[in-house]
Amino acid sequence: MKYWLFKSEPDVFSIDDLAAKPNQQEHWDGIRNYQARNFLRDEVKLGDQVFFYHSSCKQLGIAGIAEVVKESYPDHSQFDPESKYFDPKSSPDNPRWVMVDIQLKEKFSEILSLQKIKSLAGINDIGLVKKGHRLSIMPVSEVEWHILCDNSQH
Repeated sequence: MKYWLFKSEPDVFSIDDLAAKPNQQEHWDGIRNYQARNFLRDEVKLGDQVFFYHSSCKQLGIAGIAEVVKESYPDHSQFDPESKYFDPKSSPDNPRWVMVDIQLKEKFSEILSLQKIKSLAGINDIGLVKKGHRLSIMPVSEVEWHILCDNSQH
C-alpha cells in the first residue's frame, strides 16, 4: 500500500462534495500534468490511502482521508469537446489522461493547515513543503503519513 496527497480546489470539488456523493465515492478527473498522470496510471493502486487536500482557498490544508477504490482508467472528460479538460489529441483508442475513483474514509473535524504541516518535525520530503512542487497528485512517505495523521483533528 502507498500513500498519496490529492489536491483539489474546494470551490470546484471539496471533501464535502465527496461526502455527498453516493457511497461517498467519486472519480478523480481533470489531471492534465504528465507527472501527476504517471502517478495515477502507474503507481496509484487499489487500497492506497489518500490525503484530500484543499488548495487555492483561504484555508489551505488536509481536509481528510480517502481510499482508492478503482485503479486508473481513461478520463472521460478528455473526449468531451464541451469539457474544460477536452484534449483534441487524445482518442478512445489512445487516451492520454486517466483517473481513479476514491471513497471518503474520514473528514477531519479541522483542516490540518499548510502552516501547521510545514512546522511539523519530520515533514521534509512531501512536495507541499518543497519549493517549486505544485503537483496535484504527490506521494507521501509512510513516516510522513503517520506524522500527519497523528497531528490531525479526527
